[in-house]
Amino acid sequence: MVAVAVVIAGAVWLFGNTLDNLANRGIASGFSFLKSTAGFGISTSLIDFSEASSIGRAFWVGLLNTLLVSAISVVLATILGFAIGIARFSKNWLLGRVATVYVETLRNIPLLLQIFFWYFAVLRALPGPRQSYDLAGWFFLNNRGFYIPKLEIIDGGGWVLLGAVVMAFLAFWQCRHKGISRSCAGLAVLLFISLLAVGSVSVPALTGFNFTGGTVLSPELVALVIALSSYTAAFIAEIVRAGVQSVPRGQIEAADALSLPDKDRMRFVVIPQALRVIVPLLTNQYLNLTKNSSLAAAIAFPDLVSVFAGTVLNITGQAIEIIGITMAVYLTISLTIAFSMNIFNRTTAMRGLSS
Repeated sequence: MVAVAVVIAGAVWLFGNTLDNLANRGIASGFSFLKSTAGFGISTSLIDFSEASSIGRAFWVGLLNTLLVSAISVVLATILGFAIGIARFSKNWLLGRVATVYVETLRNIPLLLQIFFWYFAVLRALPGPRQSYDLAGWFFLNNRGFYIPKLEIIDGGGWVLLGAVVMAFLAFWQCRHKGISRSCAGLAVLLFISLLAVGSVSVPALTGFNFTGGTVLSPELVALVIALSSYTAAFIAEIVRAGVQSVPRGQIEAADALSLPDKDRMRFVVIPQALRVIVPLLTNQYLNLTKNSSLAAAIAFPDLVSVFAGTVLNITGQAIEIIGITMAVYLTISLTIAFSMNIFNRTTAMRGLSS
């Protein structure tokens, strides 16, 4: 109790001393600055934003951009990492060596240098819009970004699409746990009908000196996602390799005795048991990836650090409040990821015991 009282008293003294020092230097404190007009633009935004928007809205733009980069990179890194980790066990000599070279190369080059490589040496060196790389007639890549089709939803159609996604998720859950194939077929049909009903697809097309229609992923976003996902995938591949090697040899021999193909042996025998080792270590990589996304400021991608802890801080001078909010946001994101992965880990462990 005495220690707790000392800590509380120290925190109160520190808080009061900070307010006094700020007042003596004529620096305003509080969070009223969030209602002020931003006065600057943001190049990439998932929500409407202009110079007349508030600083609070700029915070949400930066936060959503951070979550966007993190979510896309986590998915890509997981898929790529699992593929490379499994490839290291391939009986094909060339495939196994390529996977090894990938891991040993990318995980030993600093992430910031990889971001610079993809941004300055690759994407900025691409040709202009008129000489864009045409990918299947729907996707175009040039030095202004990656142009992709966009789903344009009619007014009120978002609720219909949300309902379809929820119903599709329930159908998938039922199919996964109860083996009802009809629900799986209904999943694809429901989503397809919903997309036709609530909107249309806008395909990018070259008009004059630039593309119209569709949407564009900025070079900064593309470089950041590629660097984060490929770098993290190298570590995930090693985690997958360790998880697979942790499976008792007798389990693999039993699968061979049943004449299971290599693909089925890995899918039904090895991977389910390896997940108990993989998932806890995978959580650390997801946390590192999310925190590493703050390196976006190095190539001027408007994430939370660049917009809020950079531009807004320089304009308002509210260092304590802005840095405190930024730290709290990253802490919240990290704790949410850890909590979700712990639930998944317990579910995986229980499923392994029941099987």
